[in-house]
Amino acid sequence: MNVCQTCGACCASFRVDFHPVELAGGTFAWGQGVPLVMTVPVTASIVRMLGTDLTEPRCVALAGEIGKQVSCSIYDERPSPCREFDIEHAACNRARQRCGLAQLSQS
Repeated sequence: MNVCQTCGACCASFRVDFHPVELAGGTFAWGQGVPLVMTVPVTASIVRMLGTDLTEPRCVALAGEIGKQVSCSIYDERPSPCREFDIEHAACNRARQRCGLAQLSQS
């Protein structure tokens, strides 16, 4: 199993902002695009994944229990910040620490 499928810390730690062209029906959307109902408008050129700007953030698309088993309910349509994030980023270990998970060793 992929380490990300047992973690989910990034989905419960960071605000996820992206351009509206990634929304469902947008010009640069993957698959069907991010469902509009899972976002909140910020400006004319920025939308945010619902739940990621809360005091205790948790992306609305995250399913499961952090640190046990998780998945993204819109994985094929997820926005670019989620596609670009990976375990090589130092932010991954910061998110894991925030959620009480052990750091991953960086190779």
